[in-house]
Amino acid sequence: MTSRYRSPESLNTLAPRRRTVVKAAAATAVLAGPLAAAIPARAATDAPAFLHGVASGDPLPDGVLLWTRVTPVPEAIPGSGLGPDTEVRWTVATDKAFTQIVAKGSTTATAASDHTVKADIRGLTPATDYWFRFSAGDTDSPAARTRTAPAAEAAVANLRFGVVSCANWEAGHFSAYRHLAARGDLDAWLHLGDYIYEYGTGEYGTRDTVVRPHAPAHEILTLADYRTRHGRYKTDPDLQALHATAPCVAIWDDHEIANDAWSGGAENHTEGAEGPYAARREAAKQAYFEWMPVRPAVAGTTYRRLRFGKLADLSLLDLRSFRSQQAALGNGSVDDPERTLTGRAQLDWLKAGLKSSDTTWRLVGNSVMVAPFAIGSLSAELLKPLAELLGLPKEGLALNTDQWDGYTDDRRELLAHLRSHSIRNTVFLTGDIHMAWANDVPVNAGTYPLSASAATEFVVTSVTSDNLDDIVKVPEGTVSALASPLIRAANRHVHWVDTDRHGFGVLDITAARAQMDYYVLSDRTKADATASWARSYRTRSGTQRVERTYDPV
Repeated sequence: MTSRYRSPESLNTLAPRRRTVVKAAAATAVLAGPLAAAIPARAATDAPAFLHGVASGDPLPDGVLLWTRVTPVPEAIPGSGLGPDTEVRWTVATDKAFTQIVAKGSTTATAASDHTVKADIRGLTPATDYWFRFSAGDTDSPAARTRTAPAAEAAVANLRFGVVSCANWEAGHFSAYRHLAARGDLDAWLHLGDYIYEYGTGEYGTRDTVVRPHAPAHEILTLADYRTRHGRYKTDPDLQALHATAPCVAIWDDHEIANDAWSGGAENHTEGAEGPYAARREAAKQAYFEWMPVRPAVAGTTYRRLRFGKLADLSLLDLRSFRSQQAALGNGSVDDPERTLTGRAQLDWLKAGLKSSDTTWRLVGNSVMVAPFAIGSLSAELLKPLAELLGLPKEGLALNTDQWDGYTDDRRELLAHLRSHSIRNTVFLTGDIHMAWANDVPVNAGTYPLSASAATEFVVTSVTSDNLDDIVKVPEGTVSALASPLIRAANRHVHWVDTDRHGFGVLDITAARAQMDYYVLSDRTKADATASWARSYRTRSGTQRVERTYDPV
């Protein structure tokens, strides 16, 4: 069964830059109510249940990582620490009816891992669709599709990836996931960070309307909190559908831990009043690896590399674990060579991988925008909401120090490496900023387009998290019509920016070009929101430049 299966048928918004009020008391509230809210209704039975779906991730030519969470008894809800050890069996087949079984085994789900389980399956055939399911007692999970990567040396004609980021549960429904799942043509899908958000109910941008409340209701701080929040997310039917359709390749950004996280702290953490940051960080990471189909290549991080035949490899970055604290605006420290976004080891790993790659395309899964960005001559009316979205003082500098703009020495070194070694076809795939962008990545933005472009970048908008029109509460498209031309005038390497809409991307790759098709949602607050194609941009092999194309793949 080697043919690709076809079915018939998007920055931190209103994030309080605080802290004016510490909510430590709320964080120590009784967990029973919030925890119960994190799971869907089920019959009062002691039979095991698979309430949080199934998932696969990190496809290899000979294997894939499978994931699920079993609820062995009704009280064993996420984060509770309750419930007995439970044997969970897994089965992999080449057909949905499971008549052609190719692998099976079992593992034990325990309260120590929040009753989540993973099975790292090997011995499979490259570039092949498989079906899998889990079982506990007499209960079977839903069946799900996954797909292995092509063989390392295979000549691959085409790859297709869904691309998403920034899904605030309270701001709306995850229709973007539903529309990606319905395609049925994805080799994998990339989540570029902010899979969950850490805020308490009503604390993060929702256009003043909480569409559906968080669980727990308070800001998450402890291991139980993070487990409960992940559990809440995994009840979403659209997210479950996408996880059941294609393997996921995920990295984290800051909100999987706390807003503007860095190696030693976060903007959204008050040391002492909310406990030690190190304890919070480790709790967040533990819950992440329990609840996500991610195979950590380096313990405690998400940086790793996957290969898809001779057509592309994908370097996935962790831009939170090793970074220096964000620079204070106005002190010039963004250029300090002692400060780092990536950490020395990760930057060396990235450079070495890009240099040694023998694939046609070098993709980089990147959680914050790498292309430089200056605000330019925006009016005060537009500068204020844009500054709020970027987390800047409303009268501040034209710089987002949480992005690569705040760590210019790392960026300079990386781009110089690409140029000096004539490394072509590097494409950054980026989330975080809640806007859609198509960028060249210039060696010198000040002289562009006369200077060289070292790479290209496709930034996807948020699934639901607030963007500019949400902040200023105006009709969709209003802000983008004014801001986009001004942003592009001040940043000549930016080919397109949409500041207002939510949605997802579909990246299609051939030897000749890499193309991002941008799709937008009709209304993030509606569970039945429709999706429509907005624009497409591509970079042709060898050019290191973005160009518009007028049809989706």
